[in-house]
Amino acid sequence: MKLELILKEEARLEIIDAYQYYESAKVGLGEIFLTHLDKCFDRMLAQPQQFPMKRAPYREAAVTKFPFLIIFELQEKSIIVYSVFNTWRNPEKKPGEIS
Repeated sequence: MKLELILKEEARLEIIDAYQYYESAKVGLGEIFLTHLDKCFDRMLAQPQQFPMKRAPYREAAVTKFPFLIIFELQEKSIIVYSVFNTWRNPEKKPGEIS
């Protein structure tokens, strides 16, 4: 069964912010970030159970070569992405963490 990838609005905004930051730092770097992000999404869709569940029901997938974690939930027919979290930010603000 093929899973559907659903991006919540917060995750979309985080992706846009990261893309704009990397493009402003170096032209083309934002595109490289998106390529690595897409590869991570592909791995999540292919084998979502391989990613650790840090705080139930949330799983975390690391984006290669960039300091980002994808916080997601595996449901019956979909993967819901809640955040594309910049790990350089304050870890207290990471979605799914109990304050």
